[in-house]
Amino acid sequence: MSTHLDYEINKELGECYLFMGELEKAEEYYNKAAKSNGIHPDPYLGLATIAVQRGSLEEAMEQYRKAHTIEPTDKSHAGIGLILMEAGEAGVAFEHFSEALAINPENMVALFSLVRLGHETSNLELVVPHLENYLSIDPGKHEVRYALAGCLVCMDRKDDAILHLERILETDPSNESAQELLNQISV
Repeated sequence: MSTHLDYEINKELGECYLFMGELEKAEEYYNKAAKSNGIHPDPYLGLATIAVQRGSLEEAMEQYRKAHTIEPTDKSHAGIGLILMEAGEAGVAFEHFSEALAINPENMVALFSLVRLGHETSNLELVVPHLENYLSIDPGKHEVRYALAGCLVCMDRKDDAILHLERILETDPSNESAQELLNQISV
């Protein structure tokens, strides 16, 4: 059996066991995948996910960095950013989330983490372009449009926020969050 085939089988088994919540088996197969072919970041991303689920953030950071060294991806940037954010390193975390979104504007972990950091650090003007970029790809994603409206309200751009909330309500009239925010700012 070829090394590449071993890698693919072990990686897939790791993903399956992780999905089923069987962390020990997932870890076993991700480690086998990493040993059979150390040129792919995926097994290390899987091992990082397991470490996060176990609450071992140092181990998770080590695995994310291994994956990142092999190939910087939106997932490695987002994972590193999450751990840095939890460690209180908002500035560096913000950079990693921005890099993740430059690679993949649809990375929801990076996008919503950036929104959270933008609110915490009062840097919403740096977040809005990422939300607008996402909406240029998927204009029907109400959660993103609602987050954008919330940012705009905080930036005292209520008229722009109203337009986004009305757009949500056009296609989803029962969206209580959008209606509630619209009612609050229309007063």
